[in-house]
Amino acid sequence: MKIVLMGYMASGKSTVGRLLASQLGVQFIDLDDYIEASEKKSIKTIFSEKGEIFFRKLEHKMLLEVLEKEESLVLSTGGGTPCYANNIEMILEKSDCSVYLGMTIPQLVNRISKEKEDRPLVKNIPDEDLPEFIGKHLFERIPFYSQAKYTLNGSGSPEDVVTEIRSLL
Repeated sequence: MKIVLMGYMASGKSTVGRLLASQLGVQFIDLDDYIEASEKKSIKTIFSEKGEIFFRKLEHKMLLEVLEKEESLVLSTGGGTPCYANNIEMILEKSDCSVYLGMTIPQLVNRISKEKEDRPLVKNIPDEDLPEFIGKHLFERIPFYSQAKYTLNGSGSPEDVVTEIRSLL
């Protein structure tokens, strides 16, 4: 079974994904980590050296590679992955279960503000501007995220979210 988790940054995709994969006894892959290992560079460095268009093409290629190569896995995508290069269509076609971990803007602001240094996209945005930034991004991305087979509230504990996902399988 191939399970793909999607959602905005800090929505818990990686934390939930690792726990879910462990409970199911399948491999967990974080797409960003997979790309970094393949390129031997950080996402931040790839963006700064080659630009977003290059990164999005690479991301598409790596997503296809993972979904075609692995028989069973839990895959955590990057926040923007479903929104580019027809990736949402690929996810829906090549996975058995896609899950959007939804959260409210205040919940995301709370989480992201605590880890801004680790998030290049928001690192230089003042805290008071985060709600507007996140709201704009979510407005653009929701049409893609909402195509997932399931939409869950990602604000509960990782254990509760995993329990909910397992009840859907």
